Amino acid sequence: MFDGHKTVDQVLAAALSLGLTAEDVEHMVEHGMLAPVADEVASGVTEVGHLQAAQAALTAFNARSIQERYTEAMPIATKLTAGLGLRGFRLNLAVQAAAGYDELLMLLPKIQEAVGAKASEELERALVG
Repeated sequence: MFDGHKTVDQVLAAALSLGLTAEDVEHMVEHGMLAPVADEVASGVTEVGHLQAAQAALTAFNARSIQERYTEAMPIATKLTAGLGLRGFRLNLAVQAAAGYDELLMLLPKIQEAVGAKASEELERALVG
């Protein structure tokens, strides 16, 4: 998940259901399993400062319930996949069948692939912050 392109916030949000915390990330940095990307080092962002910001963002993200995130994301996902026409018919059916947050979150990569990263940004923000 740490590919050098996603922020710590994005990884923490995506791995929320796995229980990954900012402390886990900090532990991995301290033990050399992770390192900040060159851009972060060049910009003067420290691991600790970045992790503290990530923890604050995660706390704000957690303030929204899973049901609230699902309720916000479902119409966005439906609109995106309905706009694909026949080529997105199966994906649209899968979105309509998604009975909860976890099921909709599992469809996010497929939706992103189908409509593109830019078009799916609003959906990603609704689901994972």
